Amino acid sequence: MKRVILPLALLVTMGTATVNASEQFAMSDADRAMYKEMLENNPADIYVEEGGELLEETLGGEAALAKFLGVSEDELPKYIAGFPRYIEKLGNVVGVDQVMQAMQVEQGKEKWELKDERMFSMLAYVKSLANEEQLNIDINADEHIKEAYALGKVVYETPRGGRGLSCKSCHSPDIVGQILRTQPLPDLGAEGAGATWPAYRMTKSSLRTLQRRFQGCMNNALLAVIPLGSKEMNALEVYISKMAQDSKQPIAIPGLKR
Repeated sequence: MKRVILPLALLVTMGTATVNASEQFAMSDADRAMYKEMLENNPADIYVEEGGELLEETLGGEAALAKFLGVSEDELPKYIAGFPRYIEKLGNVVGVDQVMQAMQVEQGKEKWELKDERMFSMLAYVKSLANEEQLNIDINADEHIKEAYALGKVVYETPRGGRGLSCKSCHSPDIVGQILRTQPLPDLGAEGAGATWPAYRMTKSSLRTLQRRFQGCMNNALLAVIPLGSKEMNALEVYISKMAQDSKQPIAIPGLKR
C-alpha cells in the first residue's frame, strides 16, 4: 500500500507521525458512537433555532434581510448560496455575517463582533435557509469577486510562518487521507467544507464558523492568524467554497465535525 509522508516541516510543527487513513482509525469506538448519535440529533440545531429568533427579534427577520440585499424572500435561499459575494452598498466581497453587521448599523443597533456567539447562531440560521441548494458563487460575476478568488488561491497556496506551511500543505491531493493528530486530512472540496459550516465541533462542544475553523488551523500550524472578515479571510472562504461547488456538494447546515 502506498504511504505518503508529509513535508518534514509539517511533521516538526505538529509533532506527530502520519499513516494511511485505512491503516488507523481517526476516532475511538466511543467517539464514533457519539458521532453517529449526533448525526441524528445535531446539538447545533439549537443554535440554528436561536439564530432564527435573533434575526427576527433584532433585525426584522428574513423579510428585512431580503430587502437589504435587494431580492425577494423567495429568491433569498439561492442568493444566500452565492456568498461570499460582492455587495455594492458595502463596497466589498463579504460574508453573510458582515451583511447582518451592516444591517445592525443601518438600524442603529449594537454591532456584534464576527466572533460573537450570537452572530454565529444568526449566520448558521441564515445559511441554513439555503440547505439543499448548490453553492453558486460566480467568480466571473465582477472584477471584485474575480480578484477575491485569485487572492484566496494565493492565501491557500502561499507558505507562511517560520516553518513555511500553507493550507495546501495539509490538503494537496498527495497528502489527503493521511492521519494527523488523530484526524484524516480531508479533501476540502469533496468534503464540502464550504457547504457545511457553520458546524458543531465535537472537540470544542460549540458551534463554529468556517472562518473560525480556518483560524484554528492557522493556530495549529503556528501561522499568524488572519482576522475574521478581512479581505484575505473572505477571499480564502471564496476559494474553499468554490472547491465544494466544483464537487457539487449541496449546502447542509449545521454540519457536524469532530
